[in-house]
Amino acid sequence: MAKMTPQAKKPKQVVERNLALTEKLMRYLLAQPRLLNSLPHSFELVILPDDDPELRLYNLKLLDTYGSEGKPVVFVRLESSHRVSMEQVRPNLYVPLAA
Repeated sequence: MAKMTPQAKKPKQVVERNLALTEKLMRYLLAQPRLLNSLPHSFELVILPDDDPELRLYNLKLLDTYGSEGKPVVFVRLESSHRVSMEQVRPNLYVPLAA
């Protein structure tokens, strides 16, 4: 059952912004097979753009509202600017350990 929390204000073009960041991250991971292989087999991805606080908060509220459906959560901090390449600024991936 989903948690009952107030809905976050949906940022403009949230789907497009998240898809662009996911594509950017996937290209990076495919070029880094060791890193990709170190991630859990099936996981929930939460993108936390450092330079887009509105989208970062929205993505966290989505996780809070819908949960991870029992899957491990992988948090990714990265720059969302289209001018920044993953080769210049690497994303930071975090997989919280179970308590």
